[in-house]
Amino acid sequence: MNNQQDIICFIDLLKKNRVEIPIIQRDYAQGRKNSLTILRHFLNALKYSLDEKKEVRLDFIYGDIMDDCFQPLDGQQRLTTLFLLHWYAYMKEKRFNEENRDLLLKFSYETRISSRDFCKALVENCIEIDIGNDVISDTIIDSNWFFLSWKKDPTITAMLNAIDEIHYCFKENHTLWDELVKQRYISFYYVELQNIGLTDDLYIKMNARGKLLTNFEHFKADLQKKCTEELWEIDRNTQEKFSFKIDTKWTDCFWKYFKKDNKVDIAHMAFMTAIIMVRIVLERHDDRISLVQKLQDNTEFINSSLISLETFQYIEQCYDLYAKIDVEDEKFLISFPMWRHEIKRNILSSIIFDESNYTIGRSDSSYTLKVLFFAHTEYLLRNEKFDHDRYLEWMRVVRNIVSRADVDRDGKRSDIIRSPQTFIGVINLINELAEGCSDIYRYLNSTGTIKSTFAKEQVEEERIKAKLIKDNPNVKTLLWKVEDNQLLRGSIKFVLYCVDYDKNKILDLDLVTRIQKVFELYFNDEEERITPNLRRAFLCTSVDGAYEFYNYWWSRWTVNSMTKRKLLDNYRELEYIMYNDEREYFKNLVLNLTDCNLEDYVNSSVLPDSMPNWKKRLIKDKQILDSAKSNYIAISEDNSCCYILKSRRPRDMEGCFRIE
Repeated sequence: MNNQQDIICFIDLLKKNRVEIPIIQRDYAQGRKNSLTILRHFLNALKYSLDEKKEVRLDFIYGDIMDDCFQPLDGQQRLTTLFLLHWYAYMKEKRFNEENRDLLLKFSYETRISSRDFCKALVENCIEIDIGNDVISDTIIDSNWFFLSWKKDPTITAMLNAIDEIHYCFKENHTLWDELVKQRYISFYYVELQNIGLTDDLYIKMNARGKLLTNFEHFKADLQKKCTEELWEIDRNTQEKFSFKIDTKWTDCFWKYFKKDNKVDIAHMAFMTAIIMVRIVLERHDDRISLVQKLQDNTEFINSSLISLETFQYIEQCYDLYAKIDVEDEKFLISFPMWRHEIKRNILSSIIFDESNYTIGRSDSSYTLKVLFFAHTEYLLRNEKFDHDRYLEWMRVVRNIVSRADVDRDGKRSDIIRSPQTFIGVINLINELAEGCSDIYRYLNSTGTIKSTFAKEQVEEERIKAKLIKDNPNVKTLLWKVEDNQLLRGSIKFVLYCVDYDKNKILDLDLVTRIQKVFELYFNDEEERITPNLRRAFLCTSVDGAYEFYNYWWSRWTVNSMTKRKLLDNYRELEYIMYNDEREYFKNLVLNLTDCNLEDYVNSSVLPDSMPNWKKRLIKDKQILDSAKSNYIAISEDNSCCYILKSRRPRDMEGCFRIE
């Protein structure tokens, strides 16, 4: 594709070719009432240039030449406003001659027949422009050549609004035509994309045709303006510029994977929001908490003021990265469980949209998914050669870090990343660990102090795993099986406790293997309810002669002043027990289950004579717990009996079953 680039003014473009806004393009939008602020900024910039006799160079306008007619792919809005500005100068200063008229007639709209006819009639018919009148659109509408049906054409109504704005801005300029045509103060980059094949499909991709400019288009224009003002791309040719690539190869990628209703603007907004959130964490310190929160709540909060040169360059890196790879390649699939953060399609789609909820202004992806996206992106950016095994090791370590959250005694377990503060902490940690993402276990085993203190305990556990794998590479598969358990969720800490690793620093592989099978058999399905058999098993497990695992939960039954306990009501309570003072009960139960199954363990348990009879009955009489209305019991002060409560907070004793 041989693309020609020139710097020309509007009248030069008309001298070269006819200019036709093709039918597939959007309506003229700069003149819409809710877009007049943007139009006024644009006109004021042009007025300043002319008043100060300074050249202004607009961003590039590019398109294809079809049958000696230039069809813009990008720049339709600016071209239309420039056409109206030239028409205004032509009409106000009465520059009537055949040459000027024929030039202006070379601009045409094909979005509707009415738009085309209006542009033609506007040039061919003279109107008197009174500088004492602020509104001249009424004069046009009242002309005998103006069809009232044209007022239903959104392009024409927008043009009429724009003409009034142009009149207000330039009515005192009496040399406007010469400044535009002879002095050529206003110019733009002009690019002919030869043989690109501007099909209807491509126009829809580039323009996301709709009735209004989208928030993404406003943001894109604002960012392009900042690029120009900050000279971020001064040494680049047109094809290397952000504004060119966002409308071509980057959008091609998003169009392929993430279009909906022939639009990709929402996908772009979500993508950049996730990146900007990360960069705010890494670059800013004063207001990053509030900024991260605002962006998480609403993608439309993004604006160019949030983007530094470093952020801009990182955004480009990310776009270039995903534009050149197949984001749905099976090599990027995560082959281990992600639990509540399971990736539905691929990691990129997880932060861009959920097909069932693709909503303007909403950041549907969680903080955690954005962290996983950042980790995934960092690996791809830092490793030119993709190593599938090393990639999975890296993502596994990240998964373990973002999956470890505190659980309370009622089994409630929230996400670890649920606030901007924790998002900031984990992004800084992942950014630090990413230095070793090409071989994360080697990095964890060899690096010195890790500066970040976020998730310190889990990071230390990952370093223990790295050491174990270094000492014996064959242990890796076993450790992965352990940490992939639904209950353990990335942590092997409790299993190491069960084999007394903390004391002797020697890993009993046979015992770990048997413990892993116990967890796989009995503690690997969060959807499965806690069984009465498991409750009985805990009741017949002792620690130092005591059979009181239920001490992990305490309350008071005010009806008769008994101590209220709970016999495992929630699956996640098991996790709570693993990491509190009652963990020895869980350890002993797991070790016992390495030699027999759950039911045999309960049936064969020899209970001490000193055990209260009510407790023996709960263990040996299956019917009691099998038919219990709740998992709460109340124990008398003298330990002579208990009540199986009918609910968590019964207000009376009716329906509560006494066991002696």
